Amino acid sequence: MRTRFQQGLDDLRQKLLRMGGLAEQAVDRARQAYVDRDLTRCQMILEGETLINAAEREIDEAAFDLLAMQQPMAVDLRFILAVTKINSDLERVGDQAVNIAERVMDMTELPAVDLPIDIARMGAAVSAMVRRALESFIEGKAELAQAVLEMDNVVDRMKDDAFIQLVKTMNQRPEIVRQALDALLIARNLERVADHATNIAEDVIFWVQGSDVRHNAPIEHPEPPAVGETSRPTQA
Repeated sequence: MRTRFQQGLDDLRQKLLRMGGLAEQAVDRARQAYVDRDLTRCQMILEGETLINAAEREIDEAAFDLLAMQQPMAVDLRFILAVTKINSDLERVGDQAVNIAERVMDMTELPAVDLPIDIARMGAAVSAMVRRALESFIEGKAELAQAVLEMDNVVDRMKDDAFIQLVKTMNQRPEIVRQALDALLIARNLERVADHATNIAEDVIFWVQGSDVRHNAPIEHPEPPAVGETSRPTQA
């Protein structure tokens, strides 16, 4: 029974990693779709949402089955709980990518204009956050997750600067209000992706160390002996 349970944990981990790859791909496609005004990438994002939604349901079912199989040890219980929460955030990352794709599709119907906002740079920073958050899960390392939390402040500043500059542009150039509003919404969606990456990082820290670092709670640093085949976190 324990061997079956351990295999179930491994399978759950692999399922989440595949979903993470889909979500990361969606964000990258959304960023590139904006840069290139690429409707093909937008359509790929919309079609990919179905795969992400199906993966979310599959992961939740697998996690609930594991919880019903036996009473897991503390570290395994934290792992399963973290997976269910990360699963939800990854699905929402996919939703934000769809929102960006829809804004890009609207922008392609309008004349291209220069806007005082670097969406490509902001998108690259957000993609890096998602990628590093997933790496922290793969490696089971709280220090990688902590780096994601610190990156969130950079993205927040980018979004705030974009808001200021785009509102100023809309006041000065009313003829491009629609394009500026689309860009503002894209910046807002990217900032939300960053928030979900931050949530994932916090859940990794919870799994690895048993520490709740939400709302700027202090991070603890216990000794990390290896546990099982699926993880490196401490058992508490």
